[in-house]
Amino acid sequence: MSDESSSTSSSQLVEDFEGELDEEVDSDGGKNQTGRSGPTQPSSFASLRAVIRIKQKYQAMKLRRQEMAHSLVAAAAAGGLAGAPGRTSPKIFTFDGLNPATFPAFPSVPQRKKRRRKRRVLFPNDGPCKTVPKQQERSRATYCLYLLIAIVFVQVYNAIENLDDHVLRYDLEGLEKTLRREVFGQQGAVEGLVYHLKDYLSTYVHNKPLVVSIHGPSGVGKSHLGRLLAGHFRSVVGDALVLQYYVLHHCPQEAEAVQCARNLSSLISEMVERAEEEEKIPLFIFDEAEHMQVEILDVLLQLVASKKSNEYLNAIYLFLSNLGHAHITKHMLQNSSSISMAMTASGRHRNLVKELTPVLRNTLEKHHRLWAEADLLPLGLLEKSHVMECFLEEITREGFYPDHSNIERLAGEIQYYPVVAGREYSQSGCKQVVAKVNLL
Repeated sequence: MSDESSSTSSSQLVEDFEGELDEEVDSDGGKNQTGRSGPTQPSSFASLRAVIRIKQKYQAMKLRRQEMAHSLVAAAAAGGLAGAPGRTSPKIFTFDGLNPATFPAFPSVPQRKKRRRKRRVLFPNDGPCKTVPKQQERSRATYCLYLLIAIVFVQVYNAIENLDDHVLRYDLEGLEKTLRREVFGQQGAVEGLVYHLKDYLSTYVHNKPLVVSIHGPSGVGKSHLGRLLAGHFRSVVGDALVLQYYVLHHCPQEAEAVQCARNLSSLISEMVERAEEEEKIPLFIFDEAEHMQVEILDVLLQLVASKKSNEYLNAIYLFLSNLGHAHITKHMLQNSSSISMAMTASGRHRNLVKELTPVLRNTLEKHHRLWAEADLLPLGLLEKSHVMECFLEEITREGFYPDHSNIERLAGEIQYYPVVAGREYSQSGCKQVVAKVNLL
């Protein structure tokens, strides 16, 4: 029934279309016939021929479609084709009324994985660069950068070499060996002093002179340390750039303190100017600084704190005094039991500096403001073993046979503090050693 209804509807549509086309052809023919009464024109004959040809083609197509429709209807009635469509006219295709079972099952085809294409680098349309630059091409500025890096490296290397040459000129390694060998019981202080010298002499430009103040009780090696430093620097920079100033010798009268201060100021100015010309650093050693008058201390404070010219900044000032010796003695006697026997000399000295520096600075600043500009370096008490080393050195220097029993006898004649934590500290250090050896 569905096939018959579809065939009748398709034939009805064909007949309607034919009737409309016949009417259009008749109307065109009537117009042409009416137009024939007038003057004949070649365009009217051409349009008439075109209409006739269209009608002939349409009639031929009509016959073919009728034959196809009759054949399909007959085949459907006979059941010759299963599932063949009974419609002969075009119709809008929809999925309504379709049964999935009528379609043959197709084997599932595995889908290929789509490869991700790399996104191309896109440049703006209005930009000057429309193509990707090649990796092999390098800018000429790269070579200039390499050249600049090489030049900077050479300059830094030369500067480091020049600084090393400047430090080697003063032979600080030889100075350290000499101080370790000649100064007994003060290995930590020697390390601290050499550290200050290396840190100061390793550069050319300074914002202040190096000022070191060494303090300690009598006989611990302050003056001996100053003599060793003066002898070493004389061999390096010359006698003209080293000054050893003994207040009791150069200015014994207090009434002459003002004139002594002027003479000292002019002498230091001449030395620093000469050192600047020779590109060297002078050394000024002031022994027995506890006896220096206020006028001399004021002049030294002006020279140390002055920043008027570069030559006054390139100088080393060393002050030797027993100021604050009572604090050092009291601290070592009271804290010897808390100091470990296994601690090294440098470790004991670091503890001594850490604990005594605030007390010493407070005491010294009350004495004069000059010590506010100085780095403090305390020297500790000498033990009995250190005194025996002093006797051995002096006996050997004088040419006597170094008898150990004789050295012990001489060391026992010196006065000591009460034994604290197994340590026996000398009250006078090595000050009496030379006198006792001269009596042999």
